[in-house]
Amino acid sequence: MELNMDVPKTEVFSVLQEFNPWWTGSPIADLPNWERFAARQVWQWVQDKETKRALLLTGARQVGKTTLFRQTIRRLVDEGFPAANLLYATFDHPLLKLAGLTRTLQAWDELYPPVAGYPRILFLDEIQYLPDWQTWLKHQVDFQPGMRVAATGSANPLRDGMAESGVGRWETIPLPTLSFAEYLKLRQIEVPAALPDLRSLRELFNWREAEFARIGAIARPLTVHFHDYLLRSGFPEPALPPDLTRCQRLLREDIVDKVLKRDMTAFYGVRRVLEVEKIFLYLCYHDGGILDIPTLCQQLEGVNRQTALNFLDLFEAAHLIYRLKPHGYGKEILRGRDKVYLADAALPGAMLLLGRKLLEQPERLGAAVETAFFKHVLTRFYQQAPQFSYWQDRKNRDLEVDVIATLGDRLVPFEVKYQDAMTTPAKLKGMRLFMEERGVNEGYVITQRIEDFRVVEVPSARRDAAATPIGKIATIPAPLACYWMSA
Repeated sequence: MELNMDVPKTEVFSVLQEFNPWWTGSPIADLPNWERFAARQVWQWVQDKETKRALLLTGARQVGKTTLFRQTIRRLVDEGFPAANLLYATFDHPLLKLAGLTRTLQAWDELYPPVAGYPRILFLDEIQYLPDWQTWLKHQVDFQPGMRVAATGSANPLRDGMAESGVGRWETIPLPTLSFAEYLKLRQIEVPAALPDLRSLRELFNWREAEFARIGAIARPLTVHFHDYLLRSGFPEPALPPDLTRCQRLLREDIVDKVLKRDMTAFYGVRRVLEVEKIFLYLCYHDGGILDIPTLCQQLEGVNRQTALNFLDLFEAAHLIYRLKPHGYGKEILRGRDKVYLADAALPGAMLLLGRKLLEQPERLGAAVETAFFKHVLTRFYQQAPQFSYWQDRKNRDLEVDVIATLGDRLVPFEVKYQDAMTTPAKLKGMRLFMEERGVNEGYVITQRIEDFRVVEVPSARRDAAATPIGKIATIPAPLACYWMSA
């Protein structure tokens, strides 16, 4: 399972003491005082004394998984949990990678024997670097009741045939890039104090007309920060530099290049890195689009269908893309084409070297907004185990709904219309057709103009019933929609 190279024990001691300053009562440096939305889920796992399951925190590189673990450890120590019973170790560190997990745990035992009456909690970073880690984790859950394990991974832990081992033994929490509200906290941007919190966008259907005008005016300053968010990304480190050029360079070099050129080779045995880059750039160019594999293969010389499909699987495993199937049943799904979103709205602009020019290109700006909004919908509804899809009218493919969240028996349709023009029911024929066909009486349209913030009753899209109301649509400015979907 492990290399178990004969690394001097004193060197392992030194690395562990550096990673675990709480053992000697030292504070954990460089941690923000605010927490990500996912911190609640991690803390629920920590507090759940009944579960034996391990925790897997998954997400793209540098998305903030380590910070979340270290914040959890800080909270445990602050609440009186024995520091000696907490271990943090990252296996992208060369010495720990060489020493292996067993020797690392032995060093912990020698340095700080466990305090009786409390479980020991292991926080293991980048666990995918450990060979056969799933078997080890399965054994811990099954036979070590006094040991709890939380782990992170930047590559999908279940794509290599080990899914059965994890059933009932670990729960997975996906950590996406920063939401818009989290981005504002990171950059210490104050939100207007009078902006209300919404527990659900459905509350808007009960608002009075004057409330939309008042809150719209309060929220107007958020637009410029929302556009910066689309350019800088929700990756914490690249999002911080004041210089946008440096920010986008960090996105390319520290995140995408390392995944495409290192992780793909290390974890999945990919050797044709040039093909990987070409396909990823193609996806950046068509972000939020419905992917036609024959067209991709035709435009990218030397890429065949199976290669393209394999790399799409790998991009998804590395948390670089999300894929949506068409809405429907049976053949509608099997024969349908995937819709592909990048993991963060800023990736296409960074990879295509657009800089601020993205804001001047309505189509690309609209695609970036759609990608950002989908990530917020995905994060908001994740715990409800939703299914996500998109819809196109069979007769007219131009009539569509961008995202549909299926929550049990409930369908929630979302359409993004980020245009500098008034959003009217006449422009929402696709949404109206879907609502009428599926018996949905509420829908959401994400807009650019603050002036479009309202709820409108919409009529049937059928000519023979054009005066018949079928439901209501809330049209919401994108900065507000993403802000409210952040929490």
